[in-house]
Amino acid sequence: MNNTYILPVIKEIDIIKKYLSIFCEPAFGCRHLKFTFTRVLISTTLSIVVSLKQIIQQKKKMATRTKDEPVSDTSSSSGESEPSKHIKTNTEKKTFSCDTCDSSFSSQTDLKRHLRKHTGEKPYSCEKCGSSFSLKGNLKKHMQRHTGEKPFSCDICDSSFFQRSHLKYHLTIHTGEKPFTCGTCGCSFSSKTNLNRHVHIHTGEKSFYCHVCKSSFYRQADLKRHVRVHTGEKKFSCEICKSSFSRKETLKGHMQTHGEKTFPCEICGSSFSLKANLKEHMHVHTGKRLFSCEICGYSSPIKGNLKGHMRVHTGEKPFSCEVCGSSFSHKASLKLHMHIHTGQKPFSCKICGYSSSLKGNLKGHMRKHTGEKPFSCQICGSAFTHKASLKTHLSIHTGLYTR
Repeated sequence: MNNTYILPVIKEIDIIKKYLSIFCEPAFGCRHLKFTFTRVLISTTLSIVVSLKQIIQQKKKMATRTKDEPVSDTSSSSGESEPSKHIKTNTEKKTFSCDTCDSSFSSQTDLKRHLRKHTGEKPYSCEKCGSSFSLKGNLKKHMQRHTGEKPFSCDICDSSFFQRSHLKYHLTIHTGEKPFTCGTCGCSFSSKTNLNRHVHIHTGEKSFYCHVCKSSFYRQADLKRHVRVHTGEKKFSCEICKSSFSRKETLKGHMQTHGEKTFPCEICGSSFSLKANLKEHMHVHTGKRLFSCEICGYSSPIKGNLKGHMRVHTGEKPFSCEVCGSSFSHKASLKLHMHIHTGQKPFSCKICGYSSSLKGNLKGHMRKHTGEKPFSCQICGSAFTHKASLKTHLSIHTGLYTR
């Protein structure tokens, strides 16, 4: 490096050292004055050292830039500085226009990148899974999912994320910030996605339709997931046993059957295959309900419970029966439904041996033994063991017979 940049700084440091060696306690008359003066000199020294480091780093960058990207003769002869170039870039006319949406750009490269939104062109492909992207930056972000790299970490709970935007949304859980407000009812939400999902409650709009069975959905992702029921596509495969599934959630749950549950709960003895699941489970014992519904106030210590609860508001039913196509909002409901196809009847009466594939049927059956009649007629006071019996009874009062 050129000594021209370093020598002046070294000289200033030498002068400070000289002052520190000359002045002593008698010359100042008191210790407080000496301490104050010394503190000022040390502070100045540190500032100079920082400045020296910045000069060195700047010179290194300029040397690297000169080596890798030599400045053209035209720019050097013009004597145009970097700041003036920056101003020129931001003030130059946007002469390249999009014929589709009238957006304009200052360079043809920016216009070319923009046109991919209209053409659907995705020139950047992932070599591992085949996914393609319109922007190189999006491919770079996608690759983190294969490498497992999560560079953005929460300083409060140590959660980590692939993207900065995911971390930003996560932080609202701790801060309680809800910047997105519904203009109809005044409810506020932590993300724009949740607000858009909420708005459908007021509009009732389900703009995504299935061309096979005419079912409608709020989101395109839900429709895409539903269509697999008709096509039979099972794009999510287990690398261990080669089982395939139509839903990513189903595969994720299946993978836990292979993993060893090495993380036990010291309080209740439950064990988990993932440390994150154990950490979340501990909220059940501490009573912390960190996950709340922004619509009705429901709260739960388990994030998965809140996710399942939200389907009550959205109407989403992501768990489909691969035999008959019936869909359910909860995985447990699908599991119970499958007993109908397998013929399995795991719910048995300990008194008379009655068995059923559904837990609700056993619950209704038990009322025969207990004599419980929870369904009452509000007109005459008659009580019944089953809701269907009450419905039939009401026809006596209404005159409308129903079977």
